[in-house]
Amino acid sequence: MKIKELSLPEKVIAFYLGSGIEELYPPQDEAITKGLLEGKNIVAAIPTASGKTLIAELAMLSSISRGGKALYIVPLRALASEKMDRFLKFREIGIRTGISTGDFEARDEWLGSNDIIVATSEKADSLLRNETAWMQDITTIVVDEVHLLDSANRGPTLEVTITKLRKLNPKAQIIALSATVGNAQEIADWLKGGLILSEWRPTDLHEGVYYADTINFIGSQKSVDITSSDDGINIVMGTLEEGGQCLVFESSRKNCVGFAKKLGRHVEKVLSKPERNSLDNIVDAIEEASETEASRVLAQCVRNGVAFHHAGLNSAHRRLVEDGFRNNIIKVICSTPTLAAGLNLPARRVVIRSYKRYDANFGMQPIPVLDYKQMAGRAGRPHLDPYGESILIARSYDEMESLFENYINAKAEDIWSKLGTENALRTHVLSTVVNGFASSEEGLIEFMSATFFAHQQEARNLQELVEESISFLLEHGMLQNEDRLRATRLGKVVSMLYVDPLSAAIILDGLEKTKNLTDLTLMHLVCSTPDMKQLYMRSSDYASINEFATAHKEEFARMPSPFKAIEYEWFLGEVKTALLMMKWIDEVTMDEITNQFNVGEGDIHAFADMAQWLMHATARLAETMDIQGVEKAYELEKRIQYGANSQLLELLGIRDVGRVRARKLYDAGITSVELIKRAGVERIAKLIGTKIAEKIMNSIRGTHSAEDDNETGSAGTAYRPMERRQRTFSDFDE
Repeated sequence: MKIKELSLPEKVIAFYLGSGIEELYPPQDEAITKGLLEGKNIVAAIPTASGKTLIAELAMLSSISRGGKALYIVPLRALASEKMDRFLKFREIGIRTGISTGDFEARDEWLGSNDIIVATSEKADSLLRNETAWMQDITTIVVDEVHLLDSANRGPTLEVTITKLRKLNPKAQIIALSATVGNAQEIADWLKGGLILSEWRPTDLHEGVYYADTINFIGSQKSVDITSSDDGINIVMGTLEEGGQCLVFESSRKNCVGFAKKLGRHVEKVLSKPERNSLDNIVDAIEEASETEASRVLAQCVRNGVAFHHAGLNSAHRRLVEDGFRNNIIKVICSTPTLAAGLNLPARRVVIRSYKRYDANFGMQPIPVLDYKQMAGRAGRPHLDPYGESILIARSYDEMESLFENYINAKAEDIWSKLGTENALRTHVLSTVVNGFASSEEGLIEFMSATFFAHQQEARNLQELVEESISFLLEHGMLQNEDRLRATRLGKVVSMLYVDPLSAAIILDGLEKTKNLTDLTLMHLVCSTPDMKQLYMRSSDYASINEFATAHKEEFARMPSPFKAIEYEWFLGEVKTALLMMKWIDEVTMDEITNQFNVGEGDIHAFADMAQWLMHATARLAETMDIQGVEKAYELEKRIQYGANSQLLELLGIRDVGRVRARKLYDAGITSVELIKRAGVERIAKLIGTKIAEKIMNSIRGTHSAEDDNETGSAGTAYRPMERRQRTFSDFDE
């Protein structure tokens, strides 16, 4: 079907024709015939790069042309930014786009003036909890990566958000996008939508297994030149010789970095001088974004044309690596599987060096077929590569046969709702009552009966879980049940804060019981909640962490007996996490923290984001219940945001002044904005460098450039406001 044949406004048709899109892909054509432009619900379960986003765009633009508004839900902040960049192109046809991924207490009513709003599933849920008015005006709901209903972390929130939106906007069209899953029809049945199920791709995908110096495909083989004892290096170098780029998936961060360093020694030999010059520009940006040992390793790898990518990198480094690869400057990325989860980074060849992943309970385990398909789907850049190749590596003939059977020729697994646990339901039962979707146990059962969980399970299981959640919320004063179920003031605050009710109960209990409230007390309190991810205890940690805990036992609101082995070990993990955050706010260097705790810079920022959000919640809960800790918690919230002592907070409010630069300025006697102005750019430059000094002075004067805005992603203010950044489970993915 031709674009010009679609029943869309002329300006929309002209936009796509001007973009070079004249004809629909087969899955897109099928979506049109199944009522995409008539407001029918659609579930599209098709491979990566097969046109899922265009299906969503056509539905959104059709709805907007009739006076509607679209909500585009994604699982990751990085994916939200990517989609935002894409939809901003619609400005030329008068379509306004906004993005909401931040503060969970904010209604973001200002976004209501936009035609398309991009949000993570957690943020969409929080907007519903905060009763954002424009959510009732949504006419098209796009759910990207809907197979994440199967995720234990974010699946329940996504599921309940979809259910609430369907209740709030019963006439809204739902477009659910997914990789191929085993039970796509079941999802379509739940959403009462038409199913687009296809294996079609614009670029052919050849899936094979490397064994005995040969890539074995179904019905063909391809020999590989041997230049190294490492099979992975031989496969990658063959790709580069053909003019392609390569994605290499590893099972762990350590393996990613190790292979990138090893591979770089081979790739750098085939780089041209212009390529080296372009890489040097990226290296400079990497070194400017951080001064840690990890950043120096990344810079050296990138200098050789190779990068590694995982959640331990800071966001600036991840963005530089992604952009460098998209622009064909970086030739190879070695990544953990997170890169396969939605980001648009295709390559000529995908090499899966390890199809196993570490499980804390079972050791190394084979990855699911769905994960393999996600990685393999990155192979082949549409309109750039003649084909894409995905290569698994076998070490024996039997293993090669097994990989063909269990991955290449296998069907993706069914996905299952993860809503049916007390942990998952607690928060959603509370928010359902707070928002008025239900006011009785019967009403809650009726609401929950519209979820994917109820679609898959017996109603009896659901009733028991709902009853347990209600009992917990009544016991902790978040609900009251007189003539009907109603949220108390505390319950409303807990729901709007977007914390697990159990987290709120733990924090309030700790604040009420502790007699010696210190920074460590509060830090441990937030680190002891289920909302905070814990650091693992390594065998080398026990002596030092136990010694620290014993020395500071008067500062903990709760300390179990060491004779309760499992409970005490969990407590030590909380203490270790709190200790990491204490070092962060005490300005211990990144290198020291990363080495001591065996984490990456990105992990530290992710822990800080979560701790900052929970510390804000602590202050608000203390305010609500009129108990101790309010002022101390608010101050800690600010210190966690910047990772610094409170004396640096004024300096840290200036654009481009981080914790390290702020400390250099402060120790030199430049302790305020006014003193920076008096010092002048020359003196500031001697302390922190000429380029940064000029940026800082421009920020203070309010004359920074648009280029600076693009570099920092800021909105263009000289001072950065206090911001409670969204926490997301993906921040901790390996």
